[in-house]
Amino acid sequence: MPRSHYDVVIAGAGHNGLVAAAYLAGAGRRVLVLERLGHVGGLAVSARAFPGVDARLSRYSYLVSLLPSKIVKELGLRLDLRRRRFSSYTPAGGTGLLVDNEDAARTAASFEAVTGGRRDLDAWERFYAMTAHVARRVAPTLLDPLPGRTDLRGIVGDDEAWRDLFERPIGQVVDERFADDTVRGVVLTDALIGTFADPAADLLANRCFLYHVIGDGTGDWNVPVGGMGAVTAELADVARRRGAEIRTGAEVLAVDPGTGEVTFRDVSPDGQDDDAEHVVTGGKVLANLPPAVLARLLGETPETPEGAQLKINMVLSRLPRLRDPAVTPAEAFSGTFHINESRDQLAAAYAQAAAGRVPDLPPAEVYCHSLTDPSILGPELRAAGAHTMTLFGLHMPARLFADPAAKREALARTLASIDSVLAEPIGDCLLHAPSGEPCLEVKTPLDLERDAGLPGGHIFHRDLSWPYGEEDAPGGHGGPWGVETAHERVLLCGAGARRGGGVSGIPGHNAAMAVLGHA
Repeated sequence: MPRSHYDVVIAGAGHNGLVAAAYLAGAGRRVLVLERLGHVGGLAVSARAFPGVDARLSRYSYLVSLLPSKIVKELGLRLDLRRRRFSSYTPAGGTGLLVDNEDAARTAASFEAVTGGRRDLDAWERFYAMTAHVARRVAPTLLDPLPGRTDLRGIVGDDEAWRDLFERPIGQVVDERFADDTVRGVVLTDALIGTFADPAADLLANRCFLYHVIGDGTGDWNVPVGGMGAVTAELADVARRRGAEIRTGAEVLAVDPGTGEVTFRDVSPDGQDDDAEHVVTGGKVLANLPPAVLARLLGETPETPEGAQLKINMVLSRLPRLRDPAVTPAEAFSGTFHINESRDQLAAAYAQAAAGRVPDLPPAEVYCHSLTDPSILGPELRAAGAHTMTLFGLHMPARLFADPAAKREALARTLASIDSVLAEPIGDCLLHAPSGEPCLEVKTPLDLERDAGLPGGHIFHRDLSWPYGEEDAPGGHGGPWGVETAHERVLLCGAGARRGGGVSGIPGHNAAMAVLGHA
């Protein structure tokens, strides 16, 4: 078998692997990236999901928040990330809660209509002033060596913020700060995206919440123009221009942590494996893979993470009508549209799912990428008023889908949940492909495991960690980066590393800095 040596071999060409490749190649290292699929980008891709329909959906990962502007600047990435005018809309009977990023008076009037006064608006402003402070303090640390817990608490510099976001269950904090059930639910959804937890008792929800409100120091969730694939295509372009070699259709079979040998085989576009195996060696091996996959490649016993979401991609012939005459569909769906996500509804759904049942009224949220970025639609669809709609369903753990019938049940109940807050059925608004089939694609955690290689369908690869380490954590270069494994030669550079999650590039940057020895 032919052998070649590289300074760094990166397994996986998702966005974090591409970030690492760009930094390392730019520093003069000889870098090889191996990707099983026939394209780069991992789950941060754009796809024409429905044959004959000219719509490029961000199929798995939708928005950008955690990607630091420092990475964008240092790599010279040419990206257009658009801030959404409307943060969210939550139907509540015949009205709804609209959070308008550019019209404080309209937001205040909406709180008045839903809650009957200003109490929760004042609490909202105080609470998000606190999270903004934490975002400004914590976000810059994500690209530095891992701080200890005491160090990070000192960086936050606010005892109340530390107590309420890091030490007390976020559900208890929300219950104390807010009186209205709808408002409480809007806050809590950020603690439950891709995370199956009881926010009233489990600090895992706090960790999820933290990463959803600190992105790039602002917490904004922005729309990538051209779809998520535009982000990873630009990263790949920069990595190649800097000298990285990227090989797609190359499935990694094994990693020897002692020698740095990486064994892989070629996979043809039709999915057929080539019998020939190849071996390369790396001074360092970076795993842009879930930790469970890396464990298998190392010959170790993998952990068993569990994802907890239902993803539905749709193309609509038109936006659905609302019950609320004060808000247009374009306003409501351009931000995050919350569906049956009040605090009590979230709690009921969690209890049912924990008992092994698909929730009766699944909580979910949707948004329409095409309202902010029409370029993802072909000219005919744009002219006809079509739009994409992406749904993320909560409290749908993988365990529920052992029975194949559960997928149909979850879809039917989720569509009924959407219909319960609209003025017309969502099914009446679905575009139909030339085949006659409605443009609707459903992905359970088990589908993500099968189609995308995510163990348990866990979108963060495993449960999120706090962005700090143990006080006496060992590590060179001023401390560990949160990417280290038990093997000196092998580093994590994907979402399963200590800091990151979502489309961030943070683990990729930190793995590269660990290789380069930056303090």
